[in-house]
Amino acid sequence: MASEPITPELLRGWPLPDRTGTKDARGSVLVVGGARATPGAALLAGLAALRVGAGRLTLAVAGSVAGPLAVAVPESGVVGLPEDANGSVSGSNDALDGQLERADAVVVGPGFDEPVGTRRLVEHLVGTLRPDVPLVLDAFSLGVLRDLPDDVRELLRGRSVLTPNLREAQFLLPGGGTAGKADEPDPAEAAAEAARRYGAVVACGGQLAAPDGRAWRSGTGASGLGTSGSGDVLAGAIAGLLAGGADPAQAACWGVWLHGSAGDRLAARVGLTGYLARELLDGLPAVLVELSTS
Repeated sequence: MASEPITPELLRGWPLPDRTGTKDARGSVLVVGGARATPGAALLAGLAALRVGAGRLTLAVAGSVAGPLAVAVPESGVVGLPEDANGSVSGSNDALDGQLERADAVVVGPGFDEPVGTRRLVEHLVGTLRPDVPLVLDAFSLGVLRDLPDDVRELLRGRSVLTPNLREAQFLLPGGGTAGKADEPDPAEAAAEAARRYGAVVACGGQLAAPDGRAWRSGTGASGLGTSGSGDVLAGAIAGLLAGGADPAQAACWGVWLHGSAGDRLAARVGLTGYLARELLDGLPAVLVELSTS
């Protein structure tokens, strides 16, 4: 099936669910990530979720950085997670389980830096969450997805969005993870294959695919989006839309367009490259308002 271009007309004809009322009614997002060395990844993802309309945010990060992150993001609740001697998140705790019970969407992966603890935590999250809660898997959680037990991967089918870059896409596919940069896969082909393999919506390099064969491509965004933290913003934006009631395909298409359009505006104002991922956050609400009005 040929991919469909994502355009403002497409999105206006595929309107997001109404989002009014209290912060609880607008949706609760839980971001699970943030090792000691990389708490900023969780911060960016969480703020992106709020910028697209989520009402409540909780960040679950390594215990040693929970306090500073609570100060840096006063809009968020913060949960400290067990960590190893290197500051990598190593498991769950009762505080996280309490947040899983109230989450409307979960992002897992931003700022993780170690595979064993990541895999342990992903398995726990999937087994604990209500079956109707959607997840966005990003960064290190994508690297362990291929090796999860079959029953865990089955629980992820139909409710997940995967947001790999080209390097991460290799780890999702058979035999991946060993090739060099020259062997990076074609984004459209990688997205389609991963979508079929994992039963998830996949966004990779501006190409999107659903497990039922639908595919889309975005014309927004340029080389400036290839900067540290940009993928965390995308993952958080998609989660924020999921928390508001969008289905995985809709949230991914809207999120990719918002992310790319915010980048286009910065490219025009700052330069094709050189803008920062944190600057994308301020552009998300304006693009969302323009798309949501006829």
